[in-house]
Amino acid sequence: MDDPRKLAEEQAALRRVAMLVAQQASPGEFFTAVAQEIQRTLELPVVVIERFEPDDTITVIGAAGRHEPFRVGTRWPLDPGASVEVRRTGRPAKADYRNLPGKMAEGARAGGFQTGLGMPIVADGTIWGAIVTTGTDEEPLPEDAEERFTAFTELVAVAISNAKAREDLRRVVEEQASLRRVATLVAQEASQAEVFAAVAEEVAGTLGVRLTAVIRYEPDGTATQVGVWGAENPFPVGTSWQLDELSVSGLVAKTGNPARVDYTQVPGEIAATLAREAGIRSAVGVPVLVDGKAWGSMMALSSEDRALPAGTEDRLAGFTELIATAIANAQARDDVRGLADEQAALRRVATLVAQRGDAAAVFDAVCVETGSLIGATTVNLARFTSDGFNLTMAGWSLRDTHVPTQTRLPIEPDTINALIRDTVAPARFDSYEHATSELGSLIRERGIRSEVGAPVLVEGELWGALIAGTDSEELLPAGAERRVASFAELIATAVSNATARSELVASRARIIAAGDEARRRVERNLHDGAQQRLVSLGLDLQAVQARFPADREDDRAELERIQRQIDLVLEELRELSQGLHPALLHQGGLSRALRALARKSPVAVTLDVNVPTRLPESVEIAVYYVVSESLANIAKHAAASKVSVSVAADDGRVRATIADNGIGGAEESRGSGLVGLVDRVEALGGHLALDSPPGAGTRVSIELPLAV
Repeated sequence: MDDPRKLAEEQAALRRVAMLVAQQASPGEFFTAVAQEIQRTLELPVVVIERFEPDDTITVIGAAGRHEPFRVGTRWPLDPGASVEVRRTGRPAKADYRNLPGKMAEGARAGGFQTGLGMPIVADGTIWGAIVTTGTDEEPLPEDAEERFTAFTELVAVAISNAKAREDLRRVVEEQASLRRVATLVAQEASQAEVFAAVAEEVAGTLGVRLTAVIRYEPDGTATQVGVWGAENPFPVGTSWQLDELSVSGLVAKTGNPARVDYTQVPGEIAATLAREAGIRSAVGVPVLVDGKAWGSMMALSSEDRALPAGTEDRLAGFTELIATAIANAQARDDVRGLADEQAALRRVATLVAQRGDAAAVFDAVCVETGSLIGATTVNLARFTSDGFNLTMAGWSLRDTHVPTQTRLPIEPDTINALIRDTVAPARFDSYEHATSELGSLIRERGIRSEVGAPVLVEGELWGALIAGTDSEELLPAGAERRVASFAELIATAVSNATARSELVASRARIIAAGDEARRRVERNLHDGAQQRLVSLGLDLQAVQARFPADREDDRAELERIQRQIDLVLEELRELSQGLHPALLHQGGLSRALRALARKSPVAVTLDVNVPTRLPESVEIAVYYVVSESLANIAKHAAASKVSVSVAADDGRVRATIADNGIGGAEESRGSGLVGLVDRVEALGGHLALDSPPGAGTRVSIELPLAV
């Protein structure tokens, strides 16, 4: 081009376009301005700027001159012509539209155009689009048009590259902001439902899709919708469906890798529902990996004719990693919470054991704690007898499904009881559907579907088993056997303690009984031996005294003195004998013996005795000695003016209370004699309590079982 004026105009036009590039003008403004500058500067009848789409179509994004019917925003198939050659070769191309087929050629002819020239727009090494101009008979294309086009296409390519860079940066910034928002929710330990909903919304905004979904894979081969975005989603949260290998969720579940599906080409109910109710045409899914396994998937679903862009999988992956973190955190919190709950439950039972609580109370507590901890609906503690029977010792259930206490049935192979007995190890029994034994049939009939259990070992020997079950089709969680085993160990300790206590109580009771028998024997020997000889000696002395002459006053006085000493010794011996073992208690029972004590007390006694004619001998002796010792202490130390003594027997126990209005302040450890009484009462399985606040009197209470 030799015309200086035209060259100057062209350079000015290029500067104006370059200025638009530098000013980062909007795409619509920029492409329209470029088309106008080219059309005016090169004096062309029409200029059209086209973008090549992934689905082999063309979108007009800028136009100037007589560009009908190629208006901005119209889409055209990539028919034969200049554009298709540019797309195919990446080089400038010419076309004669007078004889070409297709809509593009028809449109050109309708606009009065005969020939066309297309120049490629190459952005980042990719054929992004083309700038096309056409000529007519009246206005043919200039011979140097191709050369003059080049500078403009280079500026357009720079603008597109800049715009793409800006768009990529904007997208990255927005994506990182979305990820940060979700990561903040995860860090704040939001619920899984909140995280799933937030991820679905953020992905929809980031990718610009109508529908998103977070899917969880279930053990039974189904999928459950746990997070969604999009009002038209036909699968709301909570919806479950059977996985198939044709859907995105099914492909991801099968392969563990990202997948794409064109639902317009896929048969099946899921594809039909998505296409019919939501207008979904394609989808991309990425696995949510937890502990290396596909926990579920994140899906983006599009209603556009064209597929979701390349790189969608990578963009989804950033969100799936956050979902996996949220799930792992929730599982960790659940594990910590579960461990804390387990330790608290174990401490409660251990405290009961350490307090030497009644074994039955420990058994009941263990059943309740075990059921609550592992989510069981029924728990039983079974004792394995030496003759092969299962004796139910305790039970608990939500819906009265546990085996009743004291049920005694043979242990057969179709039960978890037999499995634990034979392996002496924790076990799991998944179904009683085909059980035929008495015990197995009873378990099934009570609605128990499956069980876990652990052996109870006492001093290395198998004592029985703690067994937890469920009336639900879902099995108890993995690891439940281990948790049951922890409680089984406490049961073993309780059994050992109870056995040791029983043996100790029995031993102490035997010692007390032996002591009482020894006292009775000594009392009998004193009564039948020393007392009788002293009585006989006194009688002999009286006979001698009677034969003495009246004038021997001194000798008679001496004999009288000896007689009085014999009487005193005899009285002391009777008191000693009575203290060793009260004969009146043995002969007349507790009521008569206590009345005798009350009469002899120097402090006024109000007596209320309501017991059967006779109680077990050891119980009568214990009550007698407690009352006797208490009255003696009151007389010596209490400075009391009155005492009340009440004794009553009911519900298989006898209770006695001795209360005074004295100065109080009594303690078991101050030589009051109560220490020995405590030992006696506890040896019989009873309990003695002392309440003696200073200035408020003293109260001694005992409670004893009648069956000793």
